[in-house]
Amino acid sequence: QEQLVESGGGSVQAGGSLRLSCEASTYAYSRYCMGWFRQAAGKEREAVAVIYTGSGYTEYADSVKGRFTISRDNAQNTLYLQMNGLKPEDTAMYYCAADGSYCPIGRGGPMYNYRGQGTQVTVSS
Repeated sequence: QEQLVESGGGSVQAGGSLRLSCEASTYAYSRYCMGWFRQAAGKEREAVAVIYTGSGYTEYADSVKGRFTISRDNAQNTLYLQMNGLKPEDTAMYYCAADGSYCPIGRGGPMYNYRGQGTQVTVSS
């Protein structure tokens, strides 16, 4: 019912680009907000980008602002994260997530109610 499946991760060199995709069930895709989290080994979880379903309003963590773009394809129930200018510190497992009421951005906040299994992004220097 609340299925989220990520794809598009991989290994790139610093300065490169990747586009992550998240295919969502209709239920998950219609939640109040959707976003992308990342979790690196030994580091705090970070919500890096959020998009609000009704308004299309987007919000980004300072660590990715100007480099990452979140977007939606309503015809495909798919969420995207375009990542440009990748840095080694962007290396992490990236998760697509959705929530019915609250989608905080940044480090230390709660995980959203629904999330996928993740896709690994590795950036080498």
